Amino acid sequence: MTLTFLGTGTSGGVPALGCQCEVCRSKNPKDKRLRSAALLESGNTRVLIDCGPDIRQQLMPLPFKPIDGVLVTHIHYDHVAGMDDLRPFCVFGDIHVYANKATEHGLRHTMPYCFTEELYPGVPRLELHVIAPHRSFAIGDLEIMPIQVMHDRLPILGFRVGNFAYITDMKTIGETEMPYLEGVDTLVLNALRWEREHHSHMLVGEAIEFARRVGAESTYFTHMTHEIGFHDDANRQLPVGFQFAYDGLKVNL
Repeated sequence: MTLTFLGTGTSGGVPALGCQCEVCRSKNPKDKRLRSAALLESGNTRVLIDCGPDIRQQLMPLPFKPIDGVLVTHIHYDHVAGMDDLRPFCVFGDIHVYANKATEHGLRHTMPYCFTEELYPGVPRLELHVIAPHRSFAIGDLEIMPIQVMHDRLPILGFRVGNFAYITDMKTIGETEMPYLEGVDTLVLNALRWEREHHSHMLVGEAIEFARRVGAESTYFTHMTHEIGFHDDANRQLPVGFQFAYDGLKVNL
């Protein structure tokens, strides 16, 4: 099983629009972060995790093959705004989208033209599946367990597949969710910046503390702002077993 980080930036991406800081002017490709998304592949199964406004650009360099499912963490724009860009993949069949009830409702509200009785030619064919925490389901040969985390006061989803878990936009998590993360050895986790408290995202220190509670052997941080600093310098500041991911990074799970 392989995970490809398609984007590791926060909602504004890096470089941030209008910013002239050293990080935003960096020529290092690892300092350029599109909005957070990932591709999980196993055998003949390909699953997209989130589908933000940069998804066309993120998928363009990859082989044009079927996407067997899209896992959506929550309805915020930076995680769903690229759904319409998946329409070319409809040559392989409907796009199956898996989300909680609130996100399913939000997609129907923001993309009503995809869910009318008579679809006009060319509209993406989205098949919505409502999923819930702790109720596992399969996509191809992948068994997926949704878990619930809190994005400020908004309940959103993380996903566990085998000994791997992907969590983004988390600030807190209920103790009842922790058993569903037992045995995770590779963890993807949001880490917005080093300091300055944020109401709905973990800072680096909070993310390190949480990963240690889980007991993951390897933790990759995503959903980061330019305040993380230069990628190479920032990574040298992390403890063993932790690293800031970058766009295009592939991890064998």
